[in-house]
Order: sequence, then C-alpha cells, then structure tokens
Amino acid sequence: MVSFVRKAVRSVRRRFSGTITHVETAEPLVALTFDDGPDPVITPALLKLLGGHGAKATFFMTGEHAAAYPELVAAVRDGGHAIGNHSWDHPSFPLISGRERRSQIRRCAGVLPGSDRSLFRPPYGHQSTASRRDALLTGHEVIAWSVCVPDWEDHDGEWLADFALQRITPGSVVLMHDGMVDFLGAASPGREATLDAVGRILAALHGRYGFITVPELLRRGKAVRTAWWMEPDLEILNSLQRKSGTPRRYALPELSR
Repeated sequence: MVSFVRKAVRSVRRRFSGTITHVETAEPLVALTFDDGPDPVITPALLKLLGGHGAKATFFMTGEHAAAYPELVAAVRDGGHAIGNHSWDHPSFPLISGRERRSQIRRCAGVLPGSDRSLFRPPYGHQSTASRRDALLTGHEVIAWSVCVPDWEDHDGEWLADFALQRITPGSVVLMHDGMVDFLGAASPGREATLDAVGRILAALHGRYGFITVPELLRRGKAVRTAWWMEPDLEILNSLQRKSGTPRRYALPELSR
C-alpha cells in the first residue's frame, strides 16, 4: 500500500512539474507541429504535401481561424492528423487574467473536434506557473517543442530545412507555422518558405524517420518534461501587427494574474 501511494505521488508530481517538450525513444520518430492555422491557402497545400509522403502531423489551431474555416478543420482531422488548442485569438497567456486564459482555451475547444488527448500550446510559447495551472484546470496537456524552426523570420526554405535537419533526433517535437496571427514589420511574411522547408525535410528523412502525430509519439515513448517558463517581452509584443483586427497591447501590471 505504501509503495502504491508513493508511485501515485510521483506520478502526480511528474504531471505537474514540467511541460512536455519531446519524447524519449530509440525509434526514429518525429512529430511535426504547425501553429496559428488553419490558413485557407497554406493548410491545404501542406496537407497535400504531407499526404504525398505518408506523413502525419499535429496542428495547433487558434479558435478564431478554426471557426472561420471549419472545412479545413475537418480536412485535417480526416487526413489522420491531430489537432491541438492554441487559444482563441493568440494572446500572451502570462499577460492576461486567469479568467480570460480559461475562456480562451474553452472557447477554442468549442470549435475543434474531439481528440484522444487534449493538447494545448500557449501562444508564443509564453508560460507562467499560473497559466500552466489554468491549462491543466481545463483538462489540457501543455505541449511545447524541442526544435523551433524560425519560419517567421526572413529565411528561405533551404535554410529552414537545414536548420531543422541539424537538430532533429528521435522523439523530437518540431515547431513550424501554417498560419501567422501577428508579425513584426510592415508586412506579414508568407508561408511559402515553410512549405518548401517541409518538403525538403520530408524528402531528406524519407526512409529514415517516421512522421507521426504528437499523441502517437507520446504513446510510443516516454514524455520528457522540462521546466518551461518563457516570459513575454512587452516591447516586442506591443510592436506586433495583426493580419486582421486590432493588435493587442499589454500593460505590465497585468502580469501573472
């Protein structure tokens, strides 16, 4: 009985002590993940590209975009891919109230189909102790990444692919974007370089790696949890422009509510 209690306590402690960034496995498996979609042009092209290679991926969608393009949500699901929650309209979670955080997650969940595992990725990767707690309270597992491909910057597909290929190892969770909620500068960067990069990655690793969803990767190995506390940069956040709507502006006193 004492041994059982200790195991249970250790299990709960592991669940609450870290954020999943990748999976420990000897199998040559990788999870490609795409944030900020769905996008009416890029997401269908990406689905076609993935399908041509027999690859599966995980799409962390914003509720705002999912509600605008329900047919794309269905296409992603019908293609055998996984769908995760990326909030309703992409605010920095440590900079908004707990009530809004929970509302953002629940509102997004309301326009996404069910999944065998409730996954949440915080916008920008920003997370505080309080925001992580709110994700868990809404029944979601927080998924970060181990390979962050900077496809929001001005790089071509070859550069992005090389960047990813140098870092991918068995069990990696790779972050890319099929949409773009906001951006720095005068114009939103296109996603064509991302498509090119994905094609190069799939071709380079063909026959060497299997591309599977995050839920499947978690079933095939041991989740690695990391103390993940990415803090927002107010200056950058308040300089961002939005593809549609009014950009959100933040004030420091909102932090950690």
